[in-house]
Amino acid sequence: MVSLLKRIAYTVLQCTWGIIQTLAGAVVFLALAGREHFIYRGAVGTMWRRGESLSLGMFIFISEQASPEARKELCAHEYGHTVQSLILGVLYLPVIVLPSSLWCMLPFLVKRRGRKKISYYSFYTEKWANRIAEKLTGINFGILI
Repeated sequence: MVSLLKRIAYTVLQCTWGIIQTLAGAVVFLALAGREHFIYRGAVGTMWRRGESLSLGMFIFISEQASPEARKELCAHEYGHTVQSLILGVLYLPVIVLPSSLWCMLPFLVKRRGRKKISYYSFYTEKWANRIAEKLTGINFGILI
């Protein structure tokens, strides 16, 4: 019963406090209607062909390219981002999504991470998502370090 109430609260908060990112996630979800979908702790998950994974509100998108073990950790990590969405509400986009996207995609940052052997998950947005996920799921991030 408690788990059901938590999932209802999670969904209601994502559809109110986190409405902007949840709507964006719903658009991506609908665009990927033919893909494999699943539920992860109340989040709506979708497997996609892109190399990176993504979280938008209550929607998570997991790379098909990841190994089965990495997929478990990616689901937990992206779930951590969904909790950030609950905490930050509409501030999630400028505080998490924008910096994380730049950290992930800007060529000079990608090269710098590779050159200096800096973990992608050392950036504050990613480290915070991992800490949340570890606390809520019990998953130890052996692959995503």
